[in-house]
Amino acid sequence: MGRKKILFIAEAVTLAHVGRPLTLAQGLDDKQYEVHFACADGYDFCFQDASLRRSRITSIAPRQFLQALAQGKPVYDEATLQAYVDDDLRLLDLIKPDLVIGDFRLSLSVSARLRQIPYITISNAYWSPHVRQHYTVPSLPLTRMLPIWLANPLFRLIRPLAFASHAVPLNRVRRRHGLASLGSDLRRTYTDADQTLYADIPQLFPPHDMPPHHGYLGAVIWAPPMALPPWWQRPELDQDRPLIYLTLGSSGQAQLLPRVLDALAALPVTVMAATAGAIELGSVPSNAFVAPYLPGDAAARRASLVICNGGSPTSQQALAAGVPVIGIAGNLDQFLNMHGVAAAGAGVLLRADRFQEASLRMAVTRLLADERARQAAQQLATAFHGYAPDARLLSRIHALLP
Repeated sequence: MGRKKILFIAEAVTLAHVGRPLTLAQGLDDKQYEVHFACADGYDFCFQDASLRRSRITSIAPRQFLQALAQGKPVYDEATLQAYVDDDLRLLDLIKPDLVIGDFRLSLSVSARLRQIPYITISNAYWSPHVRQHYTVPSLPLTRMLPIWLANPLFRLIRPLAFASHAVPLNRVRRRHGLASLGSDLRRTYTDADQTLYADIPQLFPPHDMPPHHGYLGAVIWAPPMALPPWWQRPELDQDRPLIYLTLGSSGQAQLLPRVLDALAALPVTVMAATAGAIELGSVPSNAFVAPYLPGDAAARRASLVICNGGSPTSQQALAAGVPVIGIAGNLDQFLNMHGVAAAGAGVLLRADRFQEASLRMAVTRLLADERARQAAQQLATAFHGYAPDARLLSRIHALLP
């Protein structure tokens, strides 16, 4: 028998949604599987060392995605999702995969079923209907008009209605193609598949009533291949002062980076920062070393503390290295992730829309001296290392392709 064809489709609205499936795709044995990978243009630098069969597929622009999150609006309308389904079907008919694996490609909930192709989705556990969450109002127009103490209960009151409105476009596309509605819970539209795998660990996001076709992959740690900056080996980075790795990521609050650097300039620390190509810095404090991109996994291993936007990719790099995290969160995804990190005692959540230099300095000073936070991060590192995402994915592939 020939090799089974596996098609990975990444919704390229953030770097994470490309890097995560790319890492998993590269973990499959080329002798057993013919691996294909599809995503939108703009991420060629991620594939420098990859030997995958690549295809192009359309995604909305990252800027459009981030603007929708910032405004609390549905990311996709019905027309966009229908166009996605058409694009998916074109690719599925061309490649004829035995199995398709998507990362935030919501249209596969329709297209894979129409072609009766087994479908695995990769998601985060804090979006699961089977993980309890504490919802805090993210940075929205609402929080610019109201104090947080008032915006929070209002958000919790309207959150189910907002989730329902966000679920409408996909449900309409499903009904158009004769598929049943997924209901009014947005989390179901994010996690609908034959197998749903969470790139997280249950120690951070404990499950409840999770069905057998849902499961935990563990953290999928990834960094794009890139040359190290000239200053990477500078002796200042290895002196006695604590080293902080700072990045607000491709979906972070880029405009805050100069203020964060200024806040850290007043502390006895050394900073290595990545701009993610999102902002040009006019000046850099004397205690900071800056590059457009850094290998986040290697940077986290060198650091005493990581400061990021609170999203799962960088916080997982930090925790896998046993390093505490400060998350300066803006969108709901980042808040949900950091609630798990903070509840485990391995980090501190700060609000991007209420950012204050003094508050950041206090959090940095506290975490650098907090042995319990470091122990919590090290315990999570041990838990992360107990998971083998490649093997866990392979077992689910075998379940669908016996």
